Amino acid sequence: MLIDNFLVQSPNVAYSEQHITSTYQYDSTRLSRDGKGQWIVTPTSTEYQFRVDRRVPRLGVMLVGLGGNNGTSVMAGILANKHGITWMTKDGLRKPNYWGSLTQSATLRVGNYEGEEVFTPFKGLLPMADPSQFVLGGWDISSMNMAEAMERAKVLDFELQKQLVPYMKDIVPLPGIYDPDFIAANQEERADNVIKGSRQQQVEVVRQQIRQFKEDNAVDKVIILWTANTERYAQVAEGLNDTAETLLASIAANEPEISPSTLYATAAILEGVAFINGSPQNTFVPGLIELAVQHNVLIGGDDFKSGQTKMKSVLVDFLVGAGLKPTSIVSYNHLGNNDGMNLSAPQTFRSKEISKSNVVDDMVASNSILYEPGEHPDHCIVIKYIPYVGDSKRAMDEYTSEIFLGGTNTIVMHNTCEDSLLAAPIILDLIILAELISRIELKKDGEAAFHGFHPVAVLLSYLTKAPLVPQGTPVVNALAKQRAMLENILRACVGLPPENHMMMEFKC
Repeated sequence: MLIDNFLVQSPNVAYSEQHITSTYQYDSTRLSRDGKGQWIVTPTSTEYQFRVDRRVPRLGVMLVGLGGNNGTSVMAGILANKHGITWMTKDGLRKPNYWGSLTQSATLRVGNYEGEEVFTPFKGLLPMADPSQFVLGGWDISSMNMAEAMERAKVLDFELQKQLVPYMKDIVPLPGIYDPDFIAANQEERADNVIKGSRQQQVEVVRQQIRQFKEDNAVDKVIILWTANTERYAQVAEGLNDTAETLLASIAANEPEISPSTLYATAAILEGVAFINGSPQNTFVPGLIELAVQHNVLIGGDDFKSGQTKMKSVLVDFLVGAGLKPTSIVSYNHLGNNDGMNLSAPQTFRSKEISKSNVVDDMVASNSILYEPGEHPDHCIVIKYIPYVGDSKRAMDEYTSEIFLGGTNTIVMHNTCEDSLLAAPIILDLIILAELISRIELKKDGEAAFHGFHPVAVLLSYLTKAPLVPQGTPVVNALAKQRAMLENILRACVGLPPENHMMMEFKC
Protein backbone atom coordinates (compact mmCIF):
# COMPACT_ATOMS: atom_id res chain seq x y z
CA MET A 1 0.00 0.00 0.00
CA LEU A 2 1.29 3.48 -0.90
CA ILE A 3 0.30 6.61 1.02
CA ASP A 4 1.21 10.01 -0.40
CA ASN A 5 1.28 12.03 2.82
CA PHE A 6 0.97 11.52 6.55
CA LEU A 7 1.39 13.24 9.90
CA VAL A 8 3.32 11.78 12.80
CA GLN A 9 1.18 11.90 15.95
CA SER A 10 3.63 11.95 18.85
CA PRO A 11 4.52 14.14 21.83
CA ASN A 12 8.04 14.21 20.36
CA VAL A 13 6.97 15.93 17.11
CA ALA A 14 5.60 19.42 16.55
CA TYR A 15 4.39 20.92 13.26
CA SER A 16 4.25 24.65 12.64
CA GLU A 17 3.79 26.63 9.45
CA GLN A 18 7.55 27.10 9.23
CA HIS A 19 9.12 24.05 10.90
CA ILE A 20 8.88 20.38 11.75
CA THR A 21 10.59 19.86 15.12
CA SER A 22 11.29 16.45 16.62
CA THR A 23 12.95 15.04 19.70
CA TYR A 24 14.85 11.85 19.01
CA GLN A 25 16.72 9.31 21.14
CA TYR A 26 19.82 8.11 19.31
CA ASP A 27 20.84 4.70 20.61
CA SER A 28 24.39 3.51 20.03
CA THR A 29 27.22 1.74 21.85
CA ARG A 30 30.50 2.71 23.51
CA LEU A 31 33.43 0.29 23.56
CA SER A 32 36.16 0.11 26.18
CA ARG A 33 38.54 -2.42 27.75
CA ASP A 34 38.97 -3.23 31.42
CA GLY A 35 42.24 -3.82 33.23
CA LYS A 36 42.33 -7.46 32.11
CA GLY A 37 41.86 -6.58 28.46
CA GLN A 38 38.21 -7.64 28.34
CA TRP A 39 36.16 -5.72 25.79
CA ILE A 40 33.17 -3.95 27.33
CA VAL A 41 30.24 -2.87 25.12
CA THR A 42 27.99 -0.31 26.79
CA PRO A 43 24.65 0.76 25.25
CA THR A 44 24.30 4.54 25.10
CA SER A 45 21.43 6.91 24.42
CA THR A 46 21.74 10.57 23.37
CA GLU A 47 18.84 12.96 22.89
CA TYR A 48 18.80 15.04 19.72
CA GLN A 49 16.40 17.66 18.51
CA PHE A 50 15.88 18.16 14.79
CA ARG A 51 14.30 21.20 13.17
CA VAL A 52 13.42 21.21 9.47
CA ASP A 53 12.45 24.36 7.62
CA ARG A 54 9.33 23.39 5.65
CA ARG A 55 9.70 26.27 3.17
CA VAL A 56 11.16 24.96 -0.09
CA PRO A 57 13.04 27.73 -1.92
CA ARG A 58 12.93 28.63 -5.58
CA LEU A 59 16.05 26.73 -6.57
CA GLY A 60 18.65 27.60 -9.17
CA VAL A 61 20.91 24.81 -10.42
CA MET A 62 24.17 25.50 -12.24
CA LEU A 63 25.93 22.57 -13.89
CA VAL A 64 29.58 22.66 -14.88
CA GLY A 65 29.48 20.72 -18.13
CA LEU A 66 25.95 21.78 -19.00
CA GLY A 67 26.43 20.96 -22.70
CA GLY A 68 27.70 17.43 -22.13
CA ASN A 69 25.79 14.17 -22.23
CA ASN A 70 24.76 14.38 -18.58
CA GLY A 71 23.87 18.07 -18.72
CA THR A 72 21.70 17.75 -21.82
CA SER A 73 20.01 14.65 -20.37
CA VAL A 74 19.21 16.49 -17.14
CA MET A 75 17.76 19.47 -18.97
CA ALA A 76 15.81 17.28 -21.39
CA GLY A 77 14.38 15.21 -18.54
CA ILE A 78 13.27 18.25 -16.59
CA LEU A 79 11.64 19.83 -19.64
CA ALA A 80 9.93 16.61 -20.74
CA ASN A 81 8.45 16.12 -17.26
CA LYS A 82 7.52 19.77 -16.83
CA HIS A 83 5.68 19.97 -20.15
CA GLY A 84 4.30 16.43 -20.22
CA ILE A 85 6.01 15.59 -23.51
CA THR A 86 5.29 12.12 -24.89
CA TRP A 87 6.93 10.45 -27.87
CA MET A 88 6.62 7.36 -30.01
CA THR A 89 9.27 4.66 -30.34
CA LYS A 90 9.25 1.31 -32.09
CA ASP A 91 8.07 -0.13 -28.76
CA GLY A 92 5.13 2.25 -28.44
CA LEU A 93 4.27 5.47 -26.64
CA ARG A 94 6.73 6.74 -24.04
CA LYS A 95 5.92 9.10 -21.18
CA PRO A 96 8.42 11.14 -19.16
CA ASN A 97 9.36 10.01 -15.67
CA TYR A 98 12.08 10.31 -13.06
CA TRP A 99 12.86 6.59 -12.82
CA GLY A 100 16.30 6.01 -11.35
CA SER A 101 15.85 8.84 -8.85
CA LEU A 102 15.85 7.85 -5.18
CA THR A 103 13.88 10.92 -4.14
CA GLN A 104 11.34 10.84 -6.98
CA SER A 105 10.80 7.15 -7.72
CA ALA A 106 11.70 5.15 -4.60
CA THR A 107 9.62 4.42 -1.52
CA LEU A 108 10.28 3.65 2.13
CA ARG A 109 8.34 1.69 4.71
CA VAL A 110 6.35 3.56 7.36
CA GLY A 111 4.61 0.60 9.00
CA ASN A 112 1.78 -1.83 8.37
CA TYR A 113 -1.98 -1.48 8.28
CA GLU A 114 -4.08 -4.53 9.08
CA GLY A 115 -1.20 -6.79 8.11
CA GLU A 116 -0.34 -5.01 4.86
CA GLU A 117 2.99 -3.23 4.53
CA VAL A 118 2.59 0.54 4.02
CA PHE A 119 5.07 2.64 2.07
CA THR A 120 5.42 6.31 1.23
CA PRO A 121 7.36 8.02 -1.57
CA PHE A 122 10.84 9.02 -0.42
CA LYS A 123 9.99 12.62 -1.36
CA GLY A 124 6.93 12.44 0.91
CA LEU A 125 8.98 12.11 4.08
CA LEU A 126 10.06 15.77 4.20
CA PRO A 127 9.42 18.83 1.98
CA MET A 128 11.79 18.56 -0.99
CA ALA A 129 12.46 20.60 -4.10
CA ASP A 130 10.59 19.52 -7.24
CA PRO A 131 13.08 18.91 -10.09
CA SER A 132 10.49 20.03 -12.64
CA GLN A 133 10.70 23.49 -11.05
CA PHE A 134 14.50 23.80 -11.14
CA VAL A 135 15.87 26.92 -12.83
CA LEU A 136 18.71 25.39 -14.80
CA GLY A 137 21.88 27.00 -16.16
CA GLY A 138 25.62 26.54 -16.09
CA TRP A 139 28.90 26.45 -17.94
CA ASP A 140 30.51 24.55 -20.79
CA ILE A 141 33.74 24.97 -22.73
CA SER A 142 31.72 24.25 -25.92
CA SER A 143 29.59 27.05 -27.38
CA MET A 144 26.94 24.75 -28.85
CA ASN A 145 23.39 25.65 -27.86
CA MET A 146 21.62 23.01 -25.82
CA ALA A 147 19.58 21.62 -28.70
CA GLU A 148 22.71 21.06 -30.79
CA ALA A 149 24.52 19.62 -27.78
CA MET A 150 21.62 17.22 -27.19
CA GLU A 151 21.89 16.04 -30.81
CA ARG A 152 25.67 15.64 -30.46
CA ALA A 153 25.23 13.52 -27.34
CA LYS A 154 23.11 10.88 -29.14
CA VAL A 155 21.43 9.82 -25.91
CA LEU A 156 17.72 10.50 -26.42
CA ASP A 157 15.19 9.11 -28.89
CA PHE A 158 14.98 11.32 -31.98
CA GLU A 159 11.22 11.94 -31.63
CA LEU A 160 11.79 13.26 -28.12
CA GLN A 161 14.67 15.43 -29.29
CA LYS A 162 12.51 17.03 -31.99
CA GLN A 163 9.94 18.14 -29.43
CA LEU A 164 12.59 19.49 -27.07
CA VAL A 165 14.43 21.61 -29.64
CA PRO A 166 12.11 24.67 -29.25
CA TYR A 167 12.78 24.71 -25.50
CA MET A 168 16.56 24.24 -25.77
CA LYS A 169 17.76 25.93 -28.95
CA ASP A 170 18.12 29.39 -27.42
CA ILE A 171 19.99 28.23 -24.30
CA VAL A 172 23.76 28.62 -24.59
CA PRO A 173 26.06 27.67 -21.69
CA LEU A 174 28.16 30.31 -20.01
CA PRO A 175 31.87 30.31 -20.93
CA GLY A 176 33.79 27.87 -18.73
CA ILE A 177 37.27 27.44 -17.32
CA TYR A 178 39.53 25.35 -19.56
CA ASP A 179 42.99 24.04 -18.71
CA PRO A 180 44.28 21.44 -21.19
CA ASP A 181 46.80 20.21 -18.64
CA PHE A 182 44.02 18.66 -16.53
CA ILE A 183 42.00 16.78 -19.16
CA ALA A 184 42.75 14.76 -22.27
CA ALA A 185 44.24 16.53 -25.28
CA ASN A 186 41.36 15.19 -27.39
CA GLN A 187 39.01 17.73 -25.75
CA GLU A 188 40.75 20.75 -27.28
CA GLU A 189 38.54 21.01 -30.36
CA ARG A 190 35.46 21.45 -28.17
CA ALA A 191 37.00 24.33 -26.22
CA ASP A 192 35.65 27.41 -28.03
CA ASN A 193 33.77 28.96 -25.10
CA VAL A 194 36.33 29.66 -22.40
CA ILE A 195 37.06 32.20 -19.67
CA LYS A 196 40.37 33.92 -20.30
CA GLY A 197 42.78 35.30 -17.74
CA SER A 198 44.63 34.19 -14.64
CA ARG A 199 43.18 31.78 -12.11
CA GLN A 200 42.26 34.66 -9.83
CA GLN A 201 40.49 36.40 -12.70
CA GLN A 202 38.68 33.18 -13.62
CA VAL A 203 37.42 32.78 -10.05
CA GLU A 204 36.16 36.36 -10.04
CA VAL A 205 34.37 35.82 -13.37
CA VAL A 206 32.66 32.68 -12.05
CA ARG A 207 31.61 34.50 -8.88
CA GLN A 208 30.05 37.26 -10.97
CA GLN A 209 28.31 34.67 -13.18
CA ILE A 210 26.79 33.06 -10.08
CA ARG A 211 25.54 36.40 -8.76
CA GLN A 212 24.12 37.34 -12.16
CA PHE A 213 22.36 33.98 -12.56
CA LYS A 214 20.76 34.36 -9.15
CA GLU A 215 19.61 37.90 -9.88
CA ASP A 216 18.38 37.27 -13.43
CA ASN A 217 16.30 34.26 -12.38
CA ALA A 218 15.11 35.57 -8.99
CA VAL A 219 16.07 32.33 -7.24
CA ASP A 220 16.36 32.01 -3.48
CA LYS A 221 19.21 29.53 -3.49
CA VAL A 222 21.77 28.15 -5.95
CA ILE A 223 23.51 24.77 -6.02
CA ILE A 224 26.45 24.06 -8.32
CA LEU A 225 27.36 20.57 -9.51
CA TRP A 226 30.37 19.46 -11.55
CA THR A 227 29.41 17.04 -14.32
CA ALA A 228 32.19 18.03 -16.70
CA ASN A 229 35.21 16.00 -17.81
CA THR A 230 37.17 13.93 -15.35
CA GLU A 231 40.40 15.75 -14.50
CA ARG A 232 43.73 14.23 -13.59
CA TYR A 233 44.62 14.29 -9.91
CA ALA A 234 46.09 17.57 -8.75
CA GLN A 235 49.24 17.63 -6.69
CA VAL A 236 48.66 18.25 -2.98
CA ALA A 237 51.59 19.94 -1.27
CA GLU A 238 52.42 22.00 1.77
CA GLY A 239 52.25 25.66 0.89
CA LEU A 240 50.25 24.97 -2.29
CA ASN A 241 46.74 23.88 -1.30
CA ASP A 242 47.04 22.28 2.13
CA THR A 243 45.18 25.09 3.94
CA ALA A 244 42.54 27.62 2.94
CA GLU A 245 45.12 30.38 3.17
CA THR A 246 47.66 28.66 0.91
CA LEU A 247 44.96 27.68 -1.58
CA LEU A 248 43.74 31.26 -1.97
CA ALA A 249 47.34 32.46 -2.18
CA SER A 250 48.10 29.90 -4.89
CA ILE A 251 45.07 31.01 -6.89
CA ALA A 252 46.22 34.63 -6.56
CA ALA A 253 49.71 33.60 -7.70
CA ASN A 254 48.26 31.71 -10.70
CA GLU A 255 49.81 28.41 -9.60
CA PRO A 256 49.34 25.94 -12.49
CA GLU A 257 48.53 23.01 -10.18
CA ILE A 258 45.16 24.47 -9.10
CA SER A 259 42.57 22.64 -11.22
CA PRO A 260 39.51 24.15 -12.90
CA SER A 261 37.15 22.12 -10.68
CA THR A 262 38.86 23.51 -7.57
CA LEU A 263 38.51 27.03 -8.99
CA TYR A 264 34.76 26.55 -9.50
CA ALA A 265 34.40 25.14 -6.00
CA THR A 266 36.36 28.03 -4.52
CA ALA A 267 34.14 30.55 -6.31
CA ALA A 268 31.02 28.73 -5.09
CA ILE A 269 32.18 28.64 -1.48
CA LEU A 270 33.12 32.31 -1.51
CA GLU A 271 29.60 33.05 -2.79
CA GLY A 272 28.02 30.86 -0.09
CA VAL A 273 26.81 28.34 -2.69
CA ALA A 274 26.88 24.56 -2.20
CA PHE A 275 29.19 22.65 -4.54
CA ILE A 276 28.96 18.96 -5.47
CA ASN A 277 31.65 17.11 -7.40
CA GLY A 278 30.29 14.40 -9.72
CA SER A 279 33.68 13.32 -11.09
CA PRO A 280 36.50 11.31 -9.49
CA GLN A 281 39.33 13.85 -9.38
CA ASN A 282 40.55 15.35 -6.10
CA THR A 283 38.69 18.65 -6.43
CA PHE A 284 38.41 18.87 -2.65
CA VAL A 285 42.05 19.38 -1.74
CA PRO A 286 42.63 19.96 2.00
CA GLY A 287 42.65 23.74 1.64
CA LEU A 288 39.29 23.71 -0.13
CA ILE A 289 37.69 21.56 2.57
CA GLU A 290 39.05 23.97 5.19
CA LEU A 291 37.63 26.91 3.22
CA ALA A 292 34.19 25.26 3.10
CA VAL A 293 34.26 24.64 6.84
CA GLN A 294 35.32 28.24 7.51
CA HIS A 295 32.42 29.56 5.43
CA ASN A 296 30.00 26.82 6.55
CA VAL A 297 29.14 25.97 2.93
CA LEU A 298 28.01 22.47 1.95
CA ILE A 299 30.32 20.40 -0.25
CA GLY A 300 29.79 16.82 -1.41
CA GLY A 301 31.23 14.16 -3.70
CA ASP A 302 32.98 12.41 -5.30
CA ASP A 303 31.96 10.73 -8.57
CA PHE A 304 28.44 9.60 -9.48
CA LYS A 305 27.69 6.01 -8.43
CA SER A 306 25.47 4.81 -11.24
CA GLY A 307 26.26 1.37 -12.66
CA GLN A 308 29.16 -1.01 -12.18
CA THR A 309 30.33 0.46 -8.86
CA LYS A 310 26.81 0.51 -7.43
CA MET A 311 26.50 -3.21 -8.19
CA LYS A 312 29.93 -3.83 -6.67
CA SER A 313 28.98 -2.06 -3.43
CA VAL A 314 25.97 -4.38 -3.19
CA LEU A 315 27.57 -7.66 -4.23
CA VAL A 316 30.78 -7.46 -2.18
CA ASP A 317 28.76 -6.43 0.89
CA PHE A 318 26.56 -9.51 0.32
CA LEU A 319 29.51 -11.87 -0.17
CA VAL A 320 31.48 -10.72 2.86
CA GLY A 321 28.30 -10.55 4.95
CA ALA A 322 27.52 -14.13 3.99
CA GLY A 323 30.94 -15.30 5.20
CA LEU A 324 32.35 -15.78 1.69
CA LYS A 325 35.80 -14.37 0.88
CA PRO A 326 36.16 -12.37 -2.35
CA THR A 327 39.75 -12.87 -3.49
CA SER A 328 39.66 -11.46 -7.03
CA ILE A 329 37.54 -8.68 -8.53
CA VAL A 330 38.13 -7.84 -12.19
CA SER A 331 36.07 -5.03 -13.74
CA TYR A 332 36.14 -4.17 -17.43
CA ASN A 333 34.27 -1.30 -19.12
CA HIS A 334 34.01 0.09 -22.60
CA LEU A 335 32.03 3.11 -23.71
CA GLY A 336 31.97 5.50 -26.63
CA ASN A 337 30.74 8.86 -25.34
CA ASN A 338 32.88 11.92 -24.62
CA ASP A 339 33.50 10.71 -21.09
CA GLY A 340 35.06 7.58 -22.54
CA MET A 341 37.16 9.59 -24.96
CA ASN A 342 38.47 11.80 -22.15
CA LEU A 343 39.21 8.75 -19.97
CA SER A 344 41.34 7.27 -22.75
CA ALA A 345 44.15 9.50 -21.49
CA PRO A 346 46.18 7.70 -18.77
CA GLN A 347 46.22 10.65 -16.37
CA THR A 348 42.42 11.05 -16.32
CA PHE A 349 41.82 7.29 -16.23
CA ARG A 350 43.93 7.15 -13.06
CA SER A 351 41.41 9.41 -11.28
CA LYS A 352 38.58 7.07 -12.24
CA GLU A 353 40.58 3.99 -11.28
CA ILE A 354 41.16 5.34 -7.77
CA SER A 355 37.48 6.13 -7.15
CA LYS A 356 36.38 2.71 -8.43
CA SER A 357 39.06 0.76 -6.53
CA ASN A 358 38.36 1.96 -2.99
CA VAL A 359 34.70 0.95 -2.99
CA VAL A 360 35.27 -2.42 -1.30
CA ASP A 361 37.67 -1.30 1.44
CA ASP A 362 35.22 -0.92 4.33
CA MET A 363 33.51 -4.22 3.54
CA VAL A 364 36.82 -6.10 3.58
CA ALA A 365 37.86 -4.35 6.80
CA SER A 366 34.59 -5.43 8.47
CA ASN A 367 35.55 -9.11 8.56
CA SER A 368 38.96 -10.03 9.97
CA ILE A 369 37.77 -13.65 10.21
CA LEU A 370 38.16 -13.79 6.44
CA TYR A 371 41.01 -11.33 5.90
CA GLU A 372 44.35 -11.09 7.68
CA PRO A 373 45.68 -7.59 8.51
CA GLY A 374 46.71 -5.91 5.27
CA GLU A 375 45.09 -8.58 3.11
CA HIS A 376 42.88 -7.38 0.29
CA PRO A 377 41.27 -8.92 -2.80
CA ASP A 378 43.09 -8.55 -6.11
CA HIS A 379 41.19 -5.74 -7.77
CA CYS A 380 41.71 -4.66 -11.37
CA ILE A 381 39.77 -2.03 -13.35
CA VAL A 382 39.95 -1.49 -17.11
CA ILE A 383 38.19 1.22 -19.15
CA LYS A 384 38.40 1.36 -22.94
CA TYR A 385 37.06 3.88 -25.45
CA ILE A 386 34.99 2.26 -28.21
CA PRO A 387 33.24 5.03 -30.19
CA TYR A 388 30.64 2.75 -31.80
CA VAL A 389 28.77 1.98 -28.56
CA GLY A 390 28.25 5.68 -27.75
CA ASP A 391 26.50 6.29 -24.43
CA SER A 392 25.58 2.61 -24.08
CA LYS A 393 28.31 1.55 -21.66
CA ARG A 394 29.22 -2.11 -21.25
CA ALA A 395 30.54 -3.36 -17.93
CA MET A 396 31.76 -6.91 -17.34
CA ASP A 397 32.76 -8.10 -13.90
CA GLU A 398 34.20 -11.32 -12.49
CA TYR A 399 34.04 -11.95 -8.73
CA THR A 400 35.96 -14.97 -7.44
CA SER A 401 35.53 -15.99 -3.80
CA GLU A 402 36.98 -18.66 -1.57
CA ILE A 403 34.26 -20.84 -0.03
CA PHE A 404 33.90 -23.86 2.24
CA LEU A 405 36.87 -26.27 2.48
CA GLY A 406 39.01 -24.59 -0.15
CA GLY A 407 36.41 -24.36 -2.87
CA THR A 408 35.88 -21.37 -5.12
CA ASN A 409 32.80 -19.58 -6.39
CA THR A 410 32.86 -17.29 -9.43
CA ILE A 411 30.15 -14.81 -10.36
CA VAL A 412 30.31 -13.17 -13.78
CA MET A 413 28.10 -10.19 -14.55
CA HIS A 414 27.40 -8.29 -17.77
CA ASN A 415 25.80 -4.87 -17.43
CA THR A 416 24.72 -2.76 -20.41
CA CYS A 417 23.49 0.66 -19.43
CA GLU A 418 22.72 4.04 -20.92
CA ASP A 419 25.39 5.93 -19.04
CA SER A 420 23.84 9.41 -18.99
CA LEU A 421 20.30 8.17 -18.36
CA LEU A 422 21.54 6.52 -15.16
CA ALA A 423 23.61 9.55 -14.14
CA ALA A 424 20.94 12.22 -14.74
CA PRO A 425 18.54 11.07 -11.95
CA ILE A 426 21.51 10.83 -9.57
CA ILE A 427 22.37 14.45 -10.39
CA LEU A 428 18.81 15.44 -9.51
CA ASP A 429 18.98 13.50 -6.24
CA LEU A 430 22.30 15.07 -5.25
CA ILE A 431 20.84 18.54 -5.80
CA ILE A 432 17.53 17.80 -4.04
CA LEU A 433 19.19 16.22 -1.02
CA ALA A 434 21.90 18.88 -0.75
CA GLU A 435 19.20 21.54 -0.71
CA LEU A 436 17.19 19.61 1.88
CA ILE A 437 20.22 19.09 4.13
CA SER A 438 20.76 22.84 4.19
CA ARG A 439 17.28 23.26 5.76
CA ILE A 440 17.87 20.76 8.58
CA GLU A 441 19.20 21.94 11.93
CA LEU A 442 19.93 19.87 15.01
CA LYS A 443 21.27 20.02 18.51
CA LYS A 444 22.12 17.30 20.98
CA ASP A 445 21.46 17.21 24.68
CA GLY A 446 23.44 19.95 26.39
CA GLU A 447 23.80 22.21 23.33
CA ALA A 448 22.13 25.62 23.58
CA ALA A 449 21.43 26.41 19.95
CA PHE A 450 20.43 24.63 16.75
CA HIS A 451 23.08 24.30 14.05
CA GLY A 452 23.43 22.63 10.67
CA PHE A 453 25.21 19.42 9.76
CA HIS A 454 28.95 19.45 9.11
CA PRO A 455 29.61 21.18 5.75
CA VAL A 456 31.06 17.96 4.31
CA ALA A 457 27.79 16.28 3.34
CA VAL A 458 28.20 12.62 4.32
CA LEU A 459 24.45 12.10 3.73
CA LEU A 460 25.14 12.17 -0.02
CA SER A 461 27.31 9.02 0.19
CA TYR A 462 24.64 6.74 -1.28
CA LEU A 463 24.99 8.56 -4.60
CA THR A 464 28.79 8.72 -4.90
CA LYS A 465 31.58 6.23 -5.62
CA ALA A 466 34.15 7.80 -3.30
CA PRO A 467 32.19 9.48 -0.48
CA LEU A 468 33.73 12.67 0.87
CA VAL A 469 33.69 12.61 4.68
CA PRO A 470 35.10 14.87 7.43
CA GLN A 471 38.53 13.91 8.70
CA GLY A 472 38.31 11.05 11.20
CA THR A 473 34.90 9.86 9.96
CA PRO A 474 34.67 6.20 8.84
CA VAL A 475 34.07 5.83 5.11
CA VAL A 476 31.10 3.57 4.37
CA ASN A 477 30.72 2.23 0.81
CA ALA A 478 28.22 -0.59 1.34
CA LEU A 479 25.11 0.59 -0.50
CA ALA A 480 22.51 -0.74 1.94
CA LYS A 481 24.24 0.93 4.88
CA GLN A 482 24.46 4.22 2.99
CA ARG A 483 20.75 4.19 2.19
CA ALA A 484 19.85 3.21 5.74
CA MET A 485 21.91 6.10 7.11
CA LEU A 486 20.17 8.62 4.86
CA GLU A 487 16.68 7.20 5.37
CA ASN A 488 16.96 6.87 9.14
CA ILE A 489 18.26 10.40 9.65
CA LEU A 490 15.38 11.77 7.59
CA ARG A 491 12.99 9.56 9.59
CA ALA A 492 14.42 11.03 12.78
CA CYS A 493 13.56 14.50 11.49
CA VAL A 494 9.85 13.59 11.66
CA GLY A 495 10.11 11.56 14.86
CA LEU A 496 9.99 8.10 13.28
CA PRO A 497 12.21 5.31 14.64
CA PRO A 498 14.92 3.80 12.42
CA GLU A 499 13.77 0.99 10.17
CA ASN A 500 15.23 -2.11 11.86
CA HIS A 501 13.08 -4.78 10.13
CA MET A 502 12.53 -6.63 13.44
CA MET A 503 8.71 -6.65 13.03
CA MET A 504 8.26 -7.85 16.60
CA GLU A 505 4.53 -7.25 16.38
CA PHE A 506 4.34 -10.43 14.26
CA LYS A 507 6.76 -12.50 16.34
CA CYS A 508 4.78 -12.98 19.56
